[in-house]
Amino acid sequence: MATVFKVDEAQADLSAVIDRALAGEDIVIARAGEPAVKLVPIAVQPRRKRVPGTMKGMFAFDDSFFDPLPEEELRAWEGR
Repeated sequence: MATVFKVDEAQADLSAVIDRALAGEDIVIARAGEPAVKLVPIAVQPRRKRVPGTMKGMFAFDDSFFDPLPEEELRAWEGR
């Protein structure tokens, strides 16, 4: 069975009402004595843990990648 709050009751202690909904309780907020909204938690997918090195070997750079830029291109990047 749902717990029903009047709008002003829910507004006065919104943090506690949210905590109760997150704990699994059915929360209904009523306006003028009529149920208006149901407060339910959002189902959030847990983030997968990042694993370093998962893309290792997927990219290859030849040694020229690390050479200094030509002067003309360097000026363009620097806005000169």
